[in-house]
Amino acid sequence: MKKLHLQISTLLLLVLTIFPGASMSQNSIQIDTKSEGEKFEHFWSKCVGAGRANEALRAGWLEQMEQVQENCGFEYVRFHGLFHDDMFPVFEKNGKTVYNWQYIDDVFDRLLDLNVKPFVELAFLPKSMAAKDSKTVFWWKANITPTEDSFEKWHDLVSAFTQHAVDRYGIDEVLTWYFEVWNEPNLYQLFWDGTKSQYFEMYKQSALAVKAVDKRLRIGGPATSNFVPDARFDTETLDNKAAEEVFTIDDINKLDWHGVWIEDFLKYCDKENLPVDFVSCHPYPTDYAFNPETGKGRGLTRFIHAPKLDMEWLKKTVEKSAFPNAEIHLTEWNTSPSSRDAMHDFLPPAAYIVKSNLDCLGLANSLAFWTFTDIFEEKGGASSIFHGGFGMINYQGLVKPSYHAYRMLHQLGDEELFKNDYLFVSRKSANGKIVALAYNYPKEYYGSVPAGNNKLEEGTSRMLDFKLTGLQAGKMFKIEILDKDHGNIHNSWEAMGKPEPPTREQIKVMKKAANALKTEVVSADKDGNLIIKHEITPWSLVLIEQIN
Repeated sequence: MKKLHLQISTLLLLVLTIFPGASMSQNSIQIDTKSEGEKFEHFWSKCVGAGRANEALRAGWLEQMEQVQENCGFEYVRFHGLFHDDMFPVFEKNGKTVYNWQYIDDVFDRLLDLNVKPFVELAFLPKSMAAKDSKTVFWWKANITPTEDSFEKWHDLVSAFTQHAVDRYGIDEVLTWYFEVWNEPNLYQLFWDGTKSQYFEMYKQSALAVKAVDKRLRIGGPATSNFVPDARFDTETLDNKAAEEVFTIDDINKLDWHGVWIEDFLKYCDKENLPVDFVSCHPYPTDYAFNPETGKGRGLTRFIHAPKLDMEWLKKTVEKSAFPNAEIHLTEWNTSPSSRDAMHDFLPPAAYIVKSNLDCLGLANSLAFWTFTDIFEEKGGASSIFHGGFGMINYQGLVKPSYHAYRMLHQLGDEELFKNDYLFVSRKSANGKIVALAYNYPKEYYGSVPAGNNKLEEGTSRMLDFKLTGLQAGKMFKIEILDKDHGNIHNSWEAMGKPEPPTREQIKVMKKAANALKTEVVSADKDGNLIIKHEITPWSLVLIEQIN
């Protein structure tokens, strides 16, 4: 018992050392709102993902983009297919190559009008630059097989596009953009029907083309997929036999996971004297390796700490490379890389999003949620309005719990006053207002990230018990609660009988339900204290925001 008391005392001392404005009574946490805070960046709202460029020409897509920019604060959007044939970037006339930027201009113009910048993904190959029998990806057939002369043509395309962007939008604007080369080229014959060395050559030609327009423009890569615990990507193309251990070990979290192609990419760029302004990859907390015996996939889900461990590995790897000052942009991330994972529509991802982002503060420049909308057609159109799509908003404009997670994160201030495993208290430096965000990712589910058809509405509740001191008497706070009965649109849809498709009136009703969080207003007492006591049910979020 004496040893236990000593451990508790040590833990409390550690908390008070890290957060000098915090104190702990026997039952609650006290946070002095006048104490010095630690600055932090909203890296979760730097960038968000979308499907492909052509989808950005649709009214619904643009309406939802405006909504998430305004309410979630996203600054950049990244999508595939900028140079796909449905954007008509290249024509052959009288044996000469003629570039056409009308469709790309239309997308970029509208984005900039919405105060969103493009995080430019340079992909895929126009048909005229691909192999005659090029392999394709998605139903819209993006070309992924290069030829011997593809890289020279690609250089010219990227050069012309970059110069056009500067001419149209001005160098000061384009200097704020990011140029990322391709998407998940390590996934052989899925996104890139070539070798690792060929991708490196494509990066080289892209970097030379972009920097020739202005050396200050930012370029990076390799935009590779999930972290892995084996050597399947060490060779020139995917070696499935190297993934065998993943299929036999009982606990995949005991394996050492690492980023794909990152170290080889950084060494190559150093050797070739190429610029790397940022390093990008996709830390999905899963492993969808192929079983080398059957050729079939086995979806393996890692534990809750996977994103943090992956980011720590990446940060250390970049810091010890020849490019220690390169930014880190994780340009895709979600609970899984499947656009038909039912979990994307349910409540648990909201708690996962909040916990992961707050756990990973300071480890990356962006962690881009994939995606903001279900207007997303990698597998074609879906047969249900809720089909496990990546989006935080469905096709009909119904916001999911993941949307509320990002909306609440966006409300946080920029100075950290207190943080533990379920509560984050912040202050806005501009006006001194206090915003706290609490969440309940049940500890019994730490062993894996939410996935599949299980709604996971069960679990252990948490008791939120803390006091804010140093406030002015009467200051008002709005409390918003997202839980299984409030703002959880899938449950509301089920209660209506799962209308498929819903009528116009049903959509209006569901839109209200999707935004109907449980709310109340509380005030600081005459001594300037605010006491919050609340049971946080499993997977729920609680936002406590000062409103005056």
